[in-house]
Amino acid sequence: MSDLGDWFRSIPFITRYWFAGSIAVPLLGKLGLINPMYLILWPEYFLHKFQIWRPITATFYFPVGPGSGFLYLVNLYFLYQYSTRLETGAFDGRPADYLFMLLFNWTCIVVSFIGPLLMIPMIMSVMYVWSQLNRDMIVSFWFGTRFKACYLPWVILGFNYIIGGSIVNELIGNLVGHLYFFLMFKYPVDLGGQNFLSTPQFLYRWFPSRRGGISGFGVPPASARRAAEDQAGGGRHNWGQGFRLGEQ
Repeated sequence: MSDLGDWFRSIPFITRYWFAGSIAVPLLGKLGLINPMYLILWPEYFLHKFQIWRPITATFYFPVGPGSGFLYLVNLYFLYQYSTRLETGAFDGRPADYLFMLLFNWTCIVVSFIGPLLMIPMIMSVMYVWSQLNRDMIVSFWFGTRFKACYLPWVILGFNYIIGGSIVNELIGNLVGHLYFFLMFKYPVDLGGQNFLSTPQFLYRWFPSRRGGISGFGVPPASARRAAEDQAGGGRHNWGQGFRLGEQ
């Protein structure tokens, strides 16, 4: 139990609570302590009966059963893996910026009203951002397949379709992740457009930036590094150097 506790405390702060909530809420529904019907997002209950907790619980809840348990575990692994990599890589030392990214993606997914469960699109949106910031990194998937990270979200989309039978959640997650990456980095830096996204100052007060920390997982593209440097006056810090697979 001590080793398990040490491992849990080693998970970066924001990912730790997202990961814990994604275990605790489905477990409460599985054990019957809370009726799962109160945990999922139904627009009529959310909009007309003001059950405002539903978008939050729908982000953590996933029905765990014989037909969905494997898909749940796979996506729980993706959550831990890629949220940790992003929080300790490109967003290392900048918890406010990472939390803002999650809140932006979450808001877009909620507004889309894609369905009663929001776990998969949230995870896919984070994976998409990570894949763009590490697009030239070579990643490995099942059966020894290797490809560039920029293709990972689409490989996972196909994989989840095989084991889950639908791609709507995965597709929305990819589109939302692309929207964040485009508005935060691609449009203002590479295309010279207006910067529409900026982390609110109150998030910096609640989650102040720090220097140092765990080294990154890959080198962000030049446009992403320039955007971070341009906004350093707002409480941001430079992107970490990180490393690529195969480097010493």
